[in-house]
Amino acid sequence: MAFSSDQLSQDKFLDGKLLIQQPIAGYRAATDPVLLAAACPAKSGESVLDIGCGVGTAALCVGARVTGVKLFGLEVQADYAALAERNAHSNQLDMQVHVGDLSNMPIEVKDQIFDHVIMNPPFFGPGTKAADKGRALGRQEETELVVWLDAGLRRLRPGGWLTIIQIIDRFPEVIVSLNGRAGGLEIKPLSPRKSKSATRFVLRARKGSRSKTLLSHPLTLHDGDVHKEDMDSYSADARRILRHGEPLQF
Repeated sequence: MAFSSDQLSQDKFLDGKLLIQQPIAGYRAATDPVLLAAACPAKSGESVLDIGCGVGTAALCVGARVTGVKLFGLEVQADYAALAERNAHSNQLDMQVHVGDLSNMPIEVKDQIFDHVIMNPPFFGPGTKAADKGRALGRQEETELVVWLDAGLRRLRPGGWLTIIQIIDRFPEVIVSLNGRAGGLEIKPLSPRKSKSATRFVLRARKGSRSKTLLSHPLTLHDGDVHKEDMDSYSADARRILRHGEPLQF
């Protein structure tokens, strides 16, 4: 069932360069898809598949940064997929969005290989689900993380890049799943503040590569030790990515 206008908000990303419609009560994109997009090393003319694309935020952030990139999305929820298509059109970006489950992809996706696959899988395993189905699917997995990673690797050309954002607790799962299938890992821890340990990470890996792993210094997202209400406390490095659309440096 499609969202009605009163169920949607229109939110600014990249300091207003992108205007994204998303459900008020469902899963809502924030900083994670922007950071994911900033880590994707796509170049003009290359193809990018966003698995679990939601309303299209991550893929469209890539498109806003890289002119001439070919954008594709796979989303299991038809109403979110329709919003992704609408968001692409309203932002004057070309994106093909397909509805389907990543463990049984539609033929239009299964028959293609891509230069890049990006993904922002649910952070949490099975448990008490949110009342809203869209929010529940965005936060808690119904398909195991290993299946996400396997699906992404299968859709990549040899030498193509897989880019993922996840919570630190699931770092071992990601590493084990990629072992022997992708290398040249570049890992960027994400810390909320200098005084805090990293809680998330961005990782990109190259299919079939045997290159060494790079563990980069953390990106600190906020200045200061505590959040001050109604203030934009993003660090200068984070602001360059989240506001100005610059790539994430590893």
